[in-house]
Amino acid sequence: MELQFLGTGAGQPSRARNVSSLVLKLLDEINEIWMFDCGEGTQRQILETTIKPRKVRRIFITHLHGDHIFGLPGFLASRAFQANEEQTDLEMYGPVGIRNYVMGSLRASGTRLPYRIHFHEFDDNNSGKVLETDKFKVYAEKLDHTVFCLGYRVVQKDLEGTLDAEGLRKAGLPFGPLFGMVKKGQNVVLDDGTKIIAKDFISEPKKGKVVTILGDTRKTDASVRLGLGADILVHESTYGKGDDKIAHKHGHSTNMQAAQVAKEASAKRLLLNHVSARFLGRDCKKLETDAQTVFKNTHLVWDLEEINL
Repeated sequence: MELQFLGTGAGQPSRARNVSSLVLKLLDEINEIWMFDCGEGTQRQILETTIKPRKVRRIFITHLHGDHIFGLPGFLASRAFQANEEQTDLEMYGPVGIRNYVMGSLRASGTRLPYRIHFHEFDDNNSGKVLETDKFKVYAEKLDHTVFCLGYRVVQKDLEGTLDAEGLRKAGLPFGPLFGMVKKGQNVVLDDGTKIIAKDFISEPKKGKVVTILGDTRKTDASVRLGLGADILVHESTYGKGDDKIAHKHGHSTNMQAAQVAKEASAKRLLLNHVSARFLGRDCKKLETDAQTVFKNTHLVWDLEEINL
């Protein structure tokens, strides 16, 4: 499981940063990639990565500001230009209005897709658990921005314990169907009367990972709830230390507020993104180091950076 940041800037593209988009790579887990936001130029950023658009099966949109959605029509059209590859439907999640924006853009440009988009729209009344599969759950909650905006919490279900195959062989169990019985938790009795107790050869379940990805927001309790105990918390850092008033006015957070959220949520790691173009070079380093005084395990990310969980 990896996160890759396709755009880490706020508002408009700059020389150093494209606008908002990131992907959660779940290739080993379910052979899929999930995208969160799709700002202008996202498809161009993808060309600098190993990402295959057909692997993007789900897109989660935080809100309808342009720097988070203007890349959607282009990406969706490019995803269709895969004549030699299987065309797969796409699930899209986001605030009410995302369907009208996407379908209106495609109609106006005469774009016909060889796959279907299944929309899941949310407002104040129907957020909460928005997705559950056999391996993952996704929760959404309203944040505090200038428009309706969501944060997402991706929870990997606990992984099954692994079978101690070497231990079973040493205990005298012949390889074959009996191994499968033990894996299913069934005890086995060998021909010589030896009892194989399944639980003695299966490790404890492994705790699944939690990734919280927030949209634009002021500091709010919802951010803390979504980030509780998260292995990674992705939080916007549009402004820096001392910018509390202007951040609040524009519906954003400072690096220090993001760090406080991570601390209150007992997150394991904080990744700062959505950085204003006014922060360059040393300024970006200061955003990071200032936040680390509140939450030590803080890192400010850059475009195309990949983070392993």
